[in-house]
Amino acid sequence: MKLADVIAVLESAYPPKTAESWDAVGLVCGDPGEEVTRVLVCVDPTSSTVDEALEGGAQLLLAHHPLLLRGVNGVPADEPKGALVHRLIRGGAALYCAHTNADSALPGVSDALAQAIGLTVTGPLEAGEEGGTGIGRIGELAAPEPLSAFAQRVADALPATVQGVRAAGDPDRPIRRVAVCGGAGDSYLATAKRAGVDAYVTADLRHHPASEHIESGGPALVDVAHWASEWPWCEQAAEILRSAFGGRVDVLVSTRRTDPWTVGATSTAAGGLA
Repeated sequence: MKLADVIAVLESAYPPKTAESWDAVGLVCGDPGEEVTRVLVCVDPTSSTVDEALEGGAQLLLAHHPLLLRGVNGVPADEPKGALVHRLIRGGAALYCAHTNADSALPGVSDALAQAIGLTVTGPLEAGEEGGTGIGRIGELAAPEPLSAFAQRVADALPATVQGVRAAGDPDRPIRRVAVCGGAGDSYLATAKRAGVDAYVTADLRHHPASEHIESGGPALVDVAHWASEWPWCEQAAEILRSAFGGRVDVLVSTRRTDPWTVGATSTAAGGLA
């Protein structure tokens, strides 16, 4: 298969026109006319995943996060991002990024997160222009369970990180109807509250918005690491390519943990706090 054939499948599943105006999606480097026999799917295009792609003989690294999100005037090899572009080109590998277009697609990033948690999706959190597309998903558990058990369910479903999984709300609160948003989702706190869900699962929640949300009677919050929330998408994207090419292209999911946090510590000082 040619790289152009793989791109056509990706752009059918994750149309570039649905990406946010500020986003940078599509082919970063690579020749559409070159042959592709192996693809590696990852969340982050980093030195680690580039190593993995080149060591594994992949001709395409498919990443969720863009490498060059902000405008650049060049990609010199003595700068970190430029160095990755040069290494990929020298190694005969292309880089393609599907970001907010993969977030809003059906299925998309949040569908993969919902499936990993065990939710039956009923619709988007914030609807898009077509059908069930849009940002985030709302789904239901087969049966209610307390927030403490639900938080553990989420932790068990996602790859481990230093941050782990934390929840805000009454540990005994029954959880059945859930909103999810892969990636940073605190801009949808009000949307989740209006949706009347029992809990909202997302990443990168900040202190003040989370505190104000809980104080205002919003749904319970489950905060996970950004990378972990989007990692289930890798298998979704891989399966789309496998189905399209019927085994003619070997599609692998990265095993590298690219969450930036590497050390965790717990305070042993009581500090007189209740």
